[in-house]
Amino acid sequence: MSTAFVLSGGASLGSIQVGMLEALYERGIEPDVIVGTSAGALNGAFIAERPQTVATARELGEVWRGLSRGQVFPVNPLTGALGFLGARRNLVPDSGLRRLIERHTGIERLEQTLVPLHVIATDVLSGEEVRLSEGPLVDAVMASAAIPGVLPTVDYSGRLLMDGGVANNSPLSHALELGADRVYILPTGATCELDAPPRGALAMFLYATHLLLGRRLADEIATLDGSADVVVLPPPCPLRVQPTDFSHADELIETGRRDARQVLERIEMGRAATVGPRQRTRTRRRRQSRSRPACVQPGEA
Repeated sequence: MSTAFVLSGGASLGSIQVGMLEALYERGIEPDVIVGTSAGALNGAFIAERPQTVATARELGEVWRGLSRGQVFPVNPLTGALGFLGARRNLVPDSGLRRLIERHTGIERLEQTLVPLHVIATDVLSGEEVRLSEGPLVDAVMASAAIPGVLPTVDYSGRLLMDGGVANNSPLSHALELGADRVYILPTGATCELDAPPRGALAMFLYATHLLLGRRLADEIATLDGSADVVVLPPPCPLRVQPTDFSHADELIETGRRDARQVLERIEMGRAATVGPRQRTRTRRRRQSRSRPACVQPGEA
């Protein structure tokens, strides 16, 4: 059986995946392949070149705890002004994010990772999603995380690429195409009803994008034929932290770990009761169809 981890995008909410990874590694669940988009591509690149252990997840957690918005989205008045005037495609330089990736990367190319890593980007001209499986690792992750209008696009092997979350924020389909028959999806948010609208232009943009792409994941899961066992771990719902706020890493990591442990424990109990993958997938699909549309709980899918 081939196991895939699918890591969704979500800017600062990527820290949620740290707790989920801890819960998976605690149970000896390790990926044979990793597929990531945007912030998920950053996390995927970090774990793909290291041992698949709780210690690696905790090391990643320390990286998230040390981040600030200024490090990832450094303000440059000239870049911002040129962006508003239409002389540039971005408002923020990519220097901060590139330094962050380079600091925590020990290899040069995607194909050199210990666990096969695939990152998803979006072709600016065609709008198609692009799976990057070989080539310069830092550039690939930068392309996958290039939030349109905020960070600059990336020229990758002659293709102009931007954030993969625009086309496919939870690339389940790619994991299945790569041969995985057990997939763990690590999302950074659910389409929950909010108490208040997101604050700030970037937060609103990311939230709106997530609403659009969340439907795609739900539709993909609903059409599964039972040949793959898909588990969607639960992010906080409702989520009260904005995707541009990097000051809640501890809280998000703990929530991700606690909720993932609960879901994985329920799944283990189900497997102990000899429930097969096909029946379990159908059961999760039925549960999802009965969920309230205003607040879909991925962990129950």
